[in-house]
Amino acid sequence: MSELHLFPNLVPVLPEIILAVVAIILLIAGAFTDEEAVPTLNLLAIFAMIGAIVAVCTLSGGSSTFDGAFQFDNFARYLKVLVLIGGAVSIMMSMSYARFQSFSRFEYPVLILLSTVGMMLMISASDMIAVYLGLELQSLAIYIVVSINRDSVRSTEAGLKYFVLGALSSGMLLYGISLIYGFTGGTNFYSIAETISVDGAGLGVIFGLVFILAGVAFKISAVPFHMWTPDVYEGAPSPVTAFLAAAPKVAAMALLVRVVMEAFQPALIEWQQIIIFLSVMSMILGAFAAIGQSNIKRLMAYSSIGHIGYALIGLAAGTEQGVIGVVIYMTVYLVTTLGVFACIIAMRRTDEGMVEDIADLAGLAKTNPWMAAAFTALLFSLAGIPPLVGFFGKFYVFLAAVEADLIPLAIIGVLSSAVGCFYYLRIIKVMVFDEPKDRLEPMAGELRLVLAVSGGFSVLFFLVWTPILSAATAAAQSLF
Repeated sequence: MSELHLFPNLVPVLPEIILAVVAIILLIAGAFTDEEAVPTLNLLAIFAMIGAIVAVCTLSGGSSTFDGAFQFDNFARYLKVLVLIGGAVSIMMSMSYARFQSFSRFEYPVLILLSTVGMMLMISASDMIAVYLGLELQSLAIYIVVSINRDSVRSTEAGLKYFVLGALSSGMLLYGISLIYGFTGGTNFYSIAETISVDGAGLGVIFGLVFILAGVAFKISAVPFHMWTPDVYEGAPSPVTAFLAAAPKVAAMALLVRVVMEAFQPALIEWQQIIIFLSVMSMILGAFAAIGQSNIKRLMAYSSIGHIGYALIGLAAGTEQGVIGVVIYMTVYLVTTLGVFACIIAMRRTDEGMVEDIADLAGLAKTNPWMAAAFTALLFSLAGIPPLVGFFGKFYVFLAAVEADLIPLAIIGVLSSAVGCFYYLRIIKVMVFDEPKDRLEPMAGELRLVLAVSGGFSVLFFLVWTPILSAATAAAQSLF
C-alpha cells in the first residue's frame, strides 16, 4: 500500500481537527467541573472557532485529500468561514440566556463544535460517503442540542420530532446514494459526473438524484420537506433556534450546490426542474403561512423557508452567476438572521421570563428606541427593501434567473417577496404604533454587540461589499 494511502494529507482538514480536538477536551473538562465552569467552556469554544477561521483563511486553496473525498477550494473556504461565524455567534448569544434561564450545560458548546465539524465536512465533501458522514455528524449533534432543555416538554418534543423526521430523510439520502452507486459504479463526484456525461442520465440515476435531493432538501427545510421547521424553531431554546436558523442552513445549501454542480452537472435539465419546484413552493408557503403567526419564532421559521426558496432561484439557474447569487444571499441571510435572533433572545421580562409573542414587542420604539431601530433595519433587510443589503441579496439571485431565461421564476420570487413584506411590516407596526407593554429587560452586552454588527452590516454594507463580492465570485469560479 502506498504512503499516500497510509498517511493522507491532513493539512486541508486542519480546521476540522482543531474543532474536534477542542470538543473532546471540553467534554472531558465539563465532566470533571461544575456549572460555574460553563461560561469558561463557552469562551474556549468560541476561541476554537476563531482559531479554525484563521486556519481556513491561511490554508492554500485547490487541495484535496482522502483520495479526493475531501476538497478544500475557495468555495469551501468562503462557506466554512460563514458556518464558523454562525456557530461562534450562536454560542456567544447563549451566554446571557444561560444566566437567566437555567441553561448552563457544558454539553452545549461541545455539541455545537461537533455539529460545526459535520457542517465543514459537508461543505468540503466530494464523495457521497463523505456527504453522509458530515450530514449525520451535524444532524446527530443538533438532535440532542434541540432537546437540551430537559425540563421543557416543548424542547423534548421538538427534539424527538426532529430526530424521527431526520432519520427518515437520512434513509432517503442513503437510498439515493445506493442507487447512484449502482447505476454509475462510483461514489466520487467526478466519477459520477463522468459516467453521466458518457452514458446519460438514465431512469435509475434520476431516481437516485430525486432521493438525494429530497434528503438534502429536508436539511434546508425546503417545501415539501419543511414540516419539522415551525415546531422545532418554537420548541428549541432560543439560542439553539438561532443556531439552527443560521449555520446548518448555510452548510446544507453549500452541500446542495456542490452535489448538483459537481456530481450531477451533466444532468442539468433533470435536477433543474426539481430545484425550480422546491424554490417556487418554498417561496409561496414561506410568504403566506407566516402571515397568521403570532409566535415570532414560528414566524421566523416560515420566513427561513421563504428565504431558502429565494436562494434556490440562483441554484436553479445552473450558472456561475447563479452560484455567486446563492453565496451572496446566504451571507446576507446569515448575518441578518443572527441579528434578528439577538433581539428575540433579548425578549425577556422580570416577572414573565422569556416571551415570544409578537404582541410582546408592542411600543418597543418608545421603551427601547435603539433596539427597535436596529430590529427594524434588519426586518426591512429581510423583506428586501432597498437600499438595505437584503435587496441586493435578492437582486443577484433574480438577475441570475433572468440571465438563464428563468423569467417566470424570477417573477414568482418578486411577487412572493412583496407578500412577505406584510408580516415583517406587521412586526414593525407593533413596535412603533402599538401602546407599550411592560418594559423588556435591558439587552445583555453580547446581544448588543451582535445586533450592532448585524444592523450596521444591513445599512453600511457598501463599505465591505467589494471584498464580499470578490470572495463570492472566487468561490463560485472554483466549481466551474
